[in-house]
Amino acid sequence: MALVQDVPEHLNASSVNSYGREVLLPRAGLVTLSAIMAVFSVTAVLLNSTVIAVTLRHRQLRHPLNFALVNLAVADLGITLTGAVPSVVSNAAGYYIGGRVGCVLEGFSVALFGITALCTVALIAVERLFVVCKPLGTILFREKHAVVGVAASWLWSLLWNTPPLFGWGNYELEGAGTSCGPDWQNRDPKNLSYIICYFVLCFAVPFVMIVVSYSWLLWTLRQVAKVGGGAAAKAETRVAWMVVMMVVAFLVSWMPYATLALTVVFKPDMNFSPLVKVMPIYMAKSSTIYNPMIYIYMNKQFQMYAVPFLLCGRNPWPPEDEETTEVQTTVSALNNRVAPE
Repeated sequence: MALVQDVPEHLNASSVNSYGREVLLPRAGLVTLSAIMAVFSVTAVLLNSTVIAVTLRHRQLRHPLNFALVNLAVADLGITLTGAVPSVVSNAAGYYIGGRVGCVLEGFSVALFGITALCTVALIAVERLFVVCKPLGTILFREKHAVVGVAASWLWSLLWNTPPLFGWGNYELEGAGTSCGPDWQNRDPKNLSYIICYFVLCFAVPFVMIVVSYSWLLWTLRQVAKVGGGAAAKAETRVAWMVVMMVVAFLVSWMPYATLALTVVFKPDMNFSPLVKVMPIYMAKSSTIYNPMIYIYMNKQFQMYAVPFLLCGRNPWPPEDEETTEVQTTVSALNNRVAPE
């Protein structure tokens, strides 16, 4: 990136960040990004806080699947507060305002919450695989499995995002130069070895788990649809499709960023336009609103509590019909199903 004295004429002084490096977008582009991310940030905080608060308030929502969903909401909230909100401020200012320490803290925090979210999506897909496809026969997904999975998602993310704080890897400015993340461009052998390990173990492994579980789920749902079924089959299908939608939304949000990072690692000389460098980063940060939206819309049991919570006690949607109520009751029973100890 260019130094201060090499700033192009079309960029003013506010287009150079606190590192003395060129910000890739003009002032109008930064203001637009700031406004868009402000809308996403407010929405993400509201929706993810609702998922957490409503689940904690209502005992009937505290079943194994919701352990992972609440964990995902916590991770998404963390991404918003440590990544999206600072980007709103920096883009509005026209340069990265956090300095070196702020960049490291932001890069570490966003990566920690982001990988935790990715691992949690993998956990949700595996949980539905156990409930719907029953790959191990009568062995069920219990509450203790959900707790272990949630804890493992945080420990795994912490394990692989801490090394840059101690010299193996690095956090650096990325995108437009107004946000921070892992240093994908540094060709130093020590940094490169970290990036390769990081990508394989924190992106590829969860991705493979998601794809395998997702494919198995879709195949099973097609078989269930062919033979039909009662309320239990409808309930399992409803929840499984919700998980499928969440997985698709997450992958659509994060795959462009992962693809760009992988390309930068293995083809460092390839030139990208500023838009290509910026859009995948903000697509990934926008992922924090899709999961709670899908969850509130597709989970009728949760919807019954979340909508009045958001609208201060009012629920504009009509009462459920008898069939839907039966399916909703069965969903609750299936989600609370725990194998004997």
